[in-house]
Amino acid sequence: MRMTALCRNTVIQTICSKLCPLSKARPVLTRMLTSTTSGSQSSPDMEEGHSPIHVNNVRSRLRAIVGASTNWSDHMQALNERKALHTLLVKDQADLPPRKMKDSYTEVILPLGSQPEIREKYLNVHNSVRFGRILEDLDSLGVLICYTHATHDATQRSPLSIVTALVDKIGLQKEVINPDCDIKFTGNVSWVGKTSMEVKMHMLQLHDGIYSPVLDATFVMVARDPENKRSAFVNPLIPEGPEEEKIFKEGELNKIRRTDFSKASLLKMAPTAEERNIIHDIFLNTLDSRTVSFRSRFLPPNSVWMEDAKLKGLEICHPQKRNIFNRIFGGFLMRKAYELGWASAHSYGNSRPFVVAVDDIMFQKPVEVGSLLLLSSQVCYTEKNYVQVRVHSEVYDPDTKQHNTTNIFHFTFMLEKELPQIVPKTYGESMLYLDGKRHFDSAMKEVGV
Repeated sequence: MRMTALCRNTVIQTICSKLCPLSKARPVLTRMLTSTTSGSQSSPDMEEGHSPIHVNNVRSRLRAIVGASTNWSDHMQALNERKALHTLLVKDQADLPPRKMKDSYTEVILPLGSQPEIREKYLNVHNSVRFGRILEDLDSLGVLICYTHATHDATQRSPLSIVTALVDKIGLQKEVINPDCDIKFTGNVSWVGKTSMEVKMHMLQLHDGIYSPVLDATFVMVARDPENKRSAFVNPLIPEGPEEEKIFKEGELNKIRRTDFSKASLLKMAPTAEERNIIHDIFLNTLDSRTVSFRSRFLPPNSVWMEDAKLKGLEICHPQKRNIFNRIFGGFLMRKAYELGWASAHSYGNSRPFVVAVDDIMFQKPVEVGSLLLLSSQVCYTEKNYVQVRVHSEVYDPDTKQHNTTNIFHFTFMLEKELPQIVPKTYGESMLYLDGKRHFDSAMKEVGV
């Protein structure tokens, strides 16, 4: 089955509308985006007093907020200086002034069209924008938005270490991102717990004088103490009006959904009866009918064994890729995982993959500078012309020979032709298959394709 470009774009737009229901409800932030894309309407309250930040200045602003050095040789001195900031932490969230959604609203400009010298960093071989670079920018922007929310004395460094805990979901509205048109990122804090914040971000691209939506993203950030060892309180968020109340309530529901999804993990709970039947049917379809044996397996036509659909990579984590806290930048990890996942989908389907959704990226442990980072990409589920790819990252200590998982990434890709069926052989692969199906169904929920 081949899909026309128009059909593919329609499917992606439908997926994004399901993944990001806020856009249908037209809350405050969506209303803001509508007015910026119209070109003729006045800016709403959330935009007042906000001037766009150049994308190259985001990291420098973050370094200034926490007092990070641009030189790796000074990182120990900077760490010792941050230890003294413990005295600035509050002992109760009630001691912090509440903030509003518009207080953290931030705009960042990526001038691909007006400043062509920036374009080379973002260009891929297909003459479109590298999505991995966009993931890096979203990660930095999410942290900056959270620091904007968490007020502190402007004359002092922030005592908070704000890091990415989870990429909840990213939904794409466009198949191809133009490499020679300006891009604008916008976002604000949409929900706050005691030590965590949910950030909603949007990406738009300029076409014929109008900014059109490209993607919507939801990240979860956590606040830690100056040494990034313990949790720290952040300013509470006070929603204004029914639209912001709805956004805040959805943030609470997202937290419940994530908790329920974690509890139902196949690492904790047995598959459902329906899932067990799926695996058993796959098993029966791969048995050799000429023998009376559970061990005689054969590969059905137009199928691929799961063990033959994986790629691996290695990264030596140099200081150049560190974040403001001198750990490896989370956006860099996402970019490398995405690119390996994209390569897996490309190799599997023999055609160019287009990312449809990113979800449930857990940052379980920080990656230290100097680590050996091992990445393993696995095609774990296929349906029609869609492929679900799981990328597992771990650090390897050559001295102790120990492996420690740092991240799990989930990517949904769409290709131009129908794909071979991925077939698990072992019980462990069957669990990967079911987990991939769960993530795929979540991304494609209520989408009639």
